[in-house]
Amino acid sequence: MKEQDFTWSEEKEPHFQRRKMIMEEYPEVKKLFGSDPSLAIKTLLVSFLQLAIPIFFLPENPWLFGLLVLLVGTTLTHIIVLAVHEITHDLAFKKKSHNNWLAIVVNFPLVVPFAMAFKAYHAKHHWHQGKEGVDTDLAVSWEAKFFRGPIGKFIWLIIQIPIYAVRPLFVHPMVPDKWQILNAIVQVSAMVGFYFLAGWSGLLYLALSTVLATGLHPISGHFVAEHFIYKEGQETYSYYGWWNKLIWNVGYHNEHHDFPTIPGSKLPKLRKIAGKHYDNLYAHKSYSKVIWQFLFDNKISLFSRVKRNK
Repeated sequence: MKEQDFTWSEEKEPHFQRRKMIMEEYPEVKKLFGSDPSLAIKTLLVSFLQLAIPIFFLPENPWLFGLLVLLVGTTLTHIIVLAVHEITHDLAFKKKSHNNWLAIVVNFPLVVPFAMAFKAYHAKHHWHQGKEGVDTDLAVSWEAKFFRGPIGKFIWLIIQIPIYAVRPLFVHPMVPDKWQILNAIVQVSAMVGFYFLAGWSGLLYLALSTVLATGLHPISGHFVAEHFIYKEGQETYSYYGWWNKLIWNVGYHNEHHDFPTIPGSKLPKLRKIAGKHYDNLYAHKSYSKVIWQFLFDNKISLFSRVKRNK
């Protein structure tokens, strides 16, 4: 791998071909397609729990406040962010509009309007994985050059949420659609209402939980575990550890990219049916180990991604 460049591929992203092969060999996987009604209930419960904590249980002691943010708030934020990911694949309801409204409501604890913009750009990531100027999931060259070495990569881990939010504006700007505008209006209104219930300290709890959710938090390992090259020749990686029970099985990432219309709750069934296509792929065993390797392995950097021109 070149030190100052990404790994460029002339081949189509790997999931198209594997999806085609699995569909031909195991047509029964079609039964896994569709929505998971329980997803709506679970995601709303987590979102309302994160909102309820600063309204009813926020400690005045600054040390206890900090511990609550670091141990509880950041974890719930990760679960909510990945819940939005699941919902924006239209996996909670059959109607797209119902999924959109659910994502907008679940978005409340994240402080800023995120869900609908994420939906638009994440679709590009799936259907144009690694494509230069389209897939905004990849770092840009100056970003990869600037955040180098353990310290640079650590800083990037901490601030990757604002970077992820700003990067699309430079890489692939899109005009906001009506759902993104609705997301913004509803989110601002929700935060005004939340202020009257929880005050500035409540807003601070939500904001810090969102900002500090990345960095060394174990779940944040998924950001680098999914597509950073940890084994030459492989572009997407799964993780089958216990965190999946809390994060909607997002660790089943090869399976998810192969079949984004299968709810996370059914991805283990997909792997069981088509195991021969997944068992030989390299899979991460620990998100914490992924973070450690990312920080201290000189072979892994922000350039450790596959890019393509077509």
